[in-house]
Amino acid sequence: MKRNIFVIALEDKQRHAMETLRKAKELEIHELLSVDTAVEAEKISFNQLLKEAKAQLDNFSGSIDGIIAQWDFPTSVLVPLLCQQYHIPSPTITSVLTCEHKLWSRIEQQKVIPEVVPKFCGVDPFKDNPIEQVTLDFPFWIKPVKAFSSHLGFKVENETQFDQAIEEIRKGIRQLGDPFNEALEYADLPEEIKELDGNSCIAEEIVKGVQAAPEGTVFQGEFNVHGIISQPKSDGSLTLFDRLEYPSNLPEHVHHKMVETAKTFLTHIGYDNGCFNAEFMWDEATDKLWLIEFNTRISQSHSEIFVLVDGMSNHEVAIDIALGQRPSLLNRQGVAPVAAKCFIPYAHEDGIVKRVPSKENIQALQQRLPHTDVCLDVAPGQRLSDLLHQDSFCYRLGTLYITGNNHEDIEERYKFCLDFLDFEIEKVDL
Repeated sequence: MKRNIFVIALEDKQRHAMETLRKAKELEIHELLSVDTAVEAEKISFNQLLKEAKAQLDNFSGSIDGIIAQWDFPTSVLVPLLCQQYHIPSPTITSVLTCEHKLWSRIEQQKVIPEVVPKFCGVDPFKDNPIEQVTLDFPFWIKPVKAFSSHLGFKVENETQFDQAIEEIRKGIRQLGDPFNEALEYADLPEEIKELDGNSCIAEEIVKGVQAAPEGTVFQGEFNVHGIISQPKSDGSLTLFDRLEYPSNLPEHVHHKMVETAKTFLTHIGYDNGCFNAEFMWDEATDKLWLIEFNTRISQSHSEIFVLVDGMSNHEVAIDIALGQRPSLLNRQGVAPVAAKCFIPYAHEDGIVKRVPSKENIQALQQRLPHTDVCLDVAPGQRLSDLLHQDSFCYRLGTLYITGNNHEDIEERYKFCLDFLDFEIEKVDL
């Protein structure tokens, strides 16, 4: 009999990647809530999503053997609550929310891994004169304690820029802050987090370097990392990083430090029977490692590049844990030594999409570069400012998947693809 695995917000690309799983023929993969409902909705209620997910599962006539998270909030927090109800191995809701709330996470990090934690402080953006709460010198970052990617994250260099950032944050923070507050009700919160809830911000010291992320699992207390992704940035890039490369080519001592740091923190908060990826930044000039954040899930952004290099999607380890099995992943049995997921950036200037790459344009690129794939996020007629979940630095028109024999190949082919793909954007005067 097949085992039934439910994946929240399952896309066709991920369903295809899951065909590489070790026992794919023994699994029945189901979507639980749609992408439109759980990821791309402009307004959500956490409790309503939880209610809808429970109703879908309760109406299912077969066994419920696994429930998998692969996206950020709200799906990352829905899963442990659902797993608890259906007796599926998962982390505690408190350990998950400790990671999800950026300020709460920093407070706990400071207790056990202070050497990798930037200076930080909490900020209530709705208080009168919120600058008085900031204990950092300019410049610094300010961002909500819960946001999608870099949305509503701002680098501020003076009080005028701070006031402008606060104005923007006040307009948009409740989109995720209100549903995040609903989720926080499921945990016993420290007093400081009760005061600085989901509609609060964190100000952080600016750090620099190359980003990288170990992805791994904790299963019945056993910690393991199955891959390390690097996030390099091309010269002249419009954003903090423009691609995810696997495997990482950072020095081994940096890999070791990231792994040991992740293990120390996850042990401290009691995180068990779950997947994670931990984002770091390494400053090569000073050999200084900084921790950015912990995510309590596998990343769907990593799935395709694991398939290209290892021959298997990272969904394998999440399903292993759900089924009560020790997680493991294939290693280096894919089509290329190195693979990357690359963003197609456009300067943060509003515009109307007039033309996107045609099917023929994309096929011609794929003939030049085998194993390349192009996923478009825009269509003719769309206005860039209407796109959801964009960061504060640039718009993303789509995604490229590229392979190479080494990291130099990836850089060269990425630039080639950006020049080759035929977009036309008509600027809009503000």
